[in-house]
Amino acid sequence: MAKGAMNVAKGVAVGMIAGAAASMVGKKMMDKNKKSLKKKTGKALKEMSSIMDSASYMFK
Repeated sequence: MAKGAMNVAKGVAVGMIAGAAASMVGKKMMDKNKKSLKKKTGKALKEMSSIMDSASYMFK
């Protein structure tokens, strides 16, 4: 049981490190060109919404 808990703790730590790295890269990109990043983010969110709608329709 302790081994499983250790694996979970390692996974959480790796996830936190990956999240911190991604946020640092995102901040650097945001500082360079905010307008382009916002536009791309908006497009990505719309596409993700479309994918989720399609997936929910398939499961009905």
